[in-house]
Amino acid sequence: MSRYLLIVLLALLFIPVMFALASLALVISAPVTRSLDTNTSQYGSAADLESAWHQEAAMLANQSADQINRRLKELKGKYPDASLFWVDVDGGTRLQLPQQAGLPLHWTASSAIRFMKESVNRDPFTVIALLGKDDSAKAFMVLQIQRSLLRHTAPLGYSTTYLIGFMVLMFVLFILLSWLFFRQIRVRLLGMQSAMALPADNSLPLPIVQHKEDEIGQLEGAFNEMVVQLRASRQREREEEELRKRLISNLSHDLRTPLTIISSQIYSLRRDVPGQSAQKALSQIEGKIGDMGSQIENLLSYTLMASGRYTLQTERQDVLRLVRESAAAWYPHWEKEGIDADVQLPEQPLIWNVDKEAFRRVLDNLFQNVARHAGGGAYIGIYTEEHEGTLALVIADRGEGMDTDSPGKGAGIGLAIVDYLLREMGLCRQTAGSMEGTRVYIYPRAMDSNF
Repeated sequence: MSRYLLIVLLALLFIPVMFALASLALVISAPVTRSLDTNTSQYGSAADLESAWHQEAAMLANQSADQINRRLKELKGKYPDASLFWVDVDGGTRLQLPQQAGLPLHWTASSAIRFMKESVNRDPFTVIALLGKDDSAKAFMVLQIQRSLLRHTAPLGYSTTYLIGFMVLMFVLFILLSWLFFRQIRVRLLGMQSAMALPADNSLPLPIVQHKEDEIGQLEGAFNEMVVQLRASRQREREEEELRKRLISNLSHDLRTPLTIISSQIYSLRRDVPGQSAQKALSQIEGKIGDMGSQIENLLSYTLMASGRYTLQTERQDVLRLVRESAAAWYPHWEKEGIDADVQLPEQPLIWNVDKEAFRRVLDNLFQNVARHAGGGAYIGIYTEEHEGTLALVIADRGEGMDTDSPGKGAGIGLAIVDYLLREMGLCRQTAGSMEGTRVYIYPRAMDSNF
């Protein structure tokens, strides 16, 4: 911020400071440029030449024609590139050095005025001096010389072009200074932006090397502190995840043993306890134990899947045959629960790349959901239907469905396992619910070309 304010201050003082610097540069450079310009012409400047010519004319006042001719010849030797002539008091053109065409032999007032007007600010440079000390003199002498042979009146450093060039140079330097300042800020900000972008592997960003203690440096320090906190948080998350997985795995193994013992005790009680009501109660207990065992199995499987230790071996299978086998295994349970099974599958095989046991696990979980959450509809339909441009397997019911808050609804681990297994096998699940029931569609992903 202090450097930026310094640049703003320089901008406010730019014009007066530049004028002061330009004046100082002119004062310093004037002797040098004057010495350089002195050697550029043997005739000096126009002002010097005009002053010398008028002095010569003053000295020739009241001199005879011969004396004037002799002096002009001497001056011709001093100014060899110049043209000289003089006019006497009667208006006659006298000595011409060299001879010039177009000069009038006799001068009148009008011709003299016209000659002077045509010579003003023209090339050659013309000096007209009266041969006398007052304006009443009528004789005059003339010197003409090319302007390119003369030295400039003022040194080069005093020219307007030089002043403008110096101002432009200072302005360019100021713009360059400002550009370098903001470019440095931009480079540092782009470096921070690049560091903040997450890598392709979704790992944490790397810390930034802090070079300065300015505002951007403080921002870099805050970013580095955030990276440290994120790394610590990510490490704690990993540790908690590992602890949770170990806990679930241990609980799943530990609960299996008491459930097995309880199941065996129920089997013994069936033989020893008479009465229909007692047998019915034991059947309900046995069913709940079976459900608990299934949930524990799902929990253990989900833990293995989340840790990446559940591997699948896919191969080309007729999934309709697998559906028929699973439905046949579930048919006694549906009949016991009073669920009418409507299985209408085509005779033509439907070949998908699946893992046989994983696909059966998917079917078992979906059939169990229908029995648990949609048993009131007393119906399950299994058929195929065109969906999303491909042939899909459909499992339908007429109950409240798995998407409602049914009394037996759990944490959704079974459906999480279903989605994981389907995704690993390149399949999709889509659920459509309505007042008439729920339909679950299973079909290959469109991007997958293995089907």
